[in-house]
Amino acid sequence: MPELPEVTAIADYVDGRAAGLPIRRVDVASLSVLKTADPPVTALPGRIIESVGRVGKYLVIHTVPGSESADDPTISVVIHLSRAGWLRWSEDLSPKPLRPGGRSPIALRVHCGLPGEGFDVTEAGTQERLAVWVVRDLAEIDRVATLGPDVLALDEAAFATILAGHAGRIKNVLTDQRIMGGIGNAYSDEILHVARLSPFATAKSLSAEQVATLHDAIRAVLGDAIARLDGQEVARLKSEKRTGLRVHARTGLPCPVCGDTVREVSFTDRSFQYCPTCQTGGKVLADRRMSRLLK
Repeated sequence: MPELPEVTAIADYVDGRAAGLPIRRVDVASLSVLKTADPPVTALPGRIIESVGRVGKYLVIHTVPGSESADDPTISVVIHLSRAGWLRWSEDLSPKPLRPGGRSPIALRVHCGLPGEGFDVTEAGTQERLAVWVVRDLAEIDRVATLGPDVLALDEAAFATILAGHAGRIKNVLTDQRIMGGIGNAYSDEILHVARLSPFATAKSLSAEQVATLHDAIRAVLGDAIARLDGQEVARLKSEKRTGLRVHARTGLPCPVCGDTVREVSFTDRSFQYCPTCQTGGKVLADRRMSRLLK
């Protein structure tokens, strides 16, 4: 799932190529990805892409009126890539309209600038969690309106105040976008490993020293990822992300810090990884899925 560093990199990459370009055509191949109807997607052609940015883990494309479009001052396209979504920039898009309901992973295609220029929004697999909104105000989107503060905007004191108000496990607090925006499953694993904290530690029970260490780890892990992804082609972001991971998706491999075996806790549709020596005092956490199988 693209998280704060990847969405930042995608936004910067597309902004550098699309900002200032007119939208010529929008093809929708999967009607299920559109979560709004007013303004309609047909209001976008003729508008100018003003900028491309990020809010939490959401990609935001701001548009302004062009010479041939209606006078809505601002219409934004908001994209949540979810688990299997991605964006691909191209300078060789086919002019042929997409066929709705086909087997292609392309859900939405935006033609902008010169013929052939634009981007595809894609989704692999069959879960259909990709979501696209076309809105005049970001507050119209419930999931955006209820986002917590951007995690990189939190100083240590604000971060400590947030943790003190939550009795849940720190892994869940870090990834709950209503509490703070930007961190997902992969980077929370990395952050907790750097901070040497158990994913099951209680947020409000952390000591002041642990909170400070965790705050530093967030800034270090996300900052390093943003720096590594900066300027990369969108097509390379996934592989570049994987090269920087220390524990996430490395079950069974040695921890790069202590050499212990990286372990996994699995749930119905997700899992997380950790190092027992670095994070849990050597204790191996119960794998919930395996525990059910053994009953």
